[in-house]
Amino acid sequence: MDGDLLAERFEANRGRLRSIAQRMLGSTTEAEDAVQEAWLRLGRADAETLNNLDAWLTTVVGRICLDVLRARASHPEAPLDVVGSVATEAADPEREAVLADSMGLALLVVLETLSPAERLSFVLHDMFAVSFDEIALIVGRSPAAARQLASRARRRVQAGPPRQDGDTDRARPIVGAFLAAARTGDFAGLLELLDPDVVMRADAAAVAMGGTAYSRGSAVVAGFFSGRARAAEAALIDGAAGLAVMMGGELRIALEFTVVDGRIRAIDAIADAELLGGLEVELLPG
Repeated sequence: MDGDLLAERFEANRGRLRSIAQRMLGSTTEAEDAVQEAWLRLGRADAETLNNLDAWLTTVVGRICLDVLRARASHPEAPLDVVGSVATEAADPEREAVLADSMGLALLVVLETLSPAERLSFVLHDMFAVSFDEIALIVGRSPAAARQLASRARRRVQAGPPRQDGDTDRARPIVGAFLAAARTGDFAGLLELLDPDVVMRADAAAVAMGGTAYSRGSAVVAGFFSGRARAAEAALIDGAAGLAVMMGGELRIALEFTVVDGRIRAIDAIADAELLGGLEVELLPG
């Protein structure tokens, strides 16, 4: 197969490969990098041995995405733009919002709770009709095990995301206690308030100010906040309990908290000026 034909065949697959990677990784930027990495690997492959190019490309993109997801799990404290086998640039909030709209925010939240192998098996089989024989080759399991992974993931997806505590009055003391523990460096106190699988996410502007794009696990998140947050104040962020980081009397970072069953399940740091301008922030008396 000559180079021009190979490039043409790849371009014909690009949209499908990008869609797979987006749903695997939950990021348009990382998805594009994964597809580009697949193109580079194709250039190093012996094209004459590729009997089914479409299936080969699906397998390669699946493995790249699996590597990225496993890297997130093994290095939860590392920013998303430095983990995995492909390099990424700062996320584009507008493109990520489009992705969230297309997939559904609830589905994105549930997918984040799945193991890498579960997520890959569910996405490839249920969303793109990839056979379990092919999925088994990617995850290094038997077809029967791949089927079980997808089935387990499907049950989690059908159950939906965990219900957030909707009563702001119940969430406020938890967030307030978190702020107090962070300021005093009470690591053990922070651990008590955080869900063991808590996720902390930050937009590109917050990362530039010294945050990390993605962290997971109570020890990691507690370690990040312990002894910090001195500039933060208790606030209502769009009516929900949160924290506002003020600098020179100006709102610089909004921290949105997701509280489930009395523990903090997620913290989202927003520092993008345009996004901050769209939030309704009410500082609470300290």
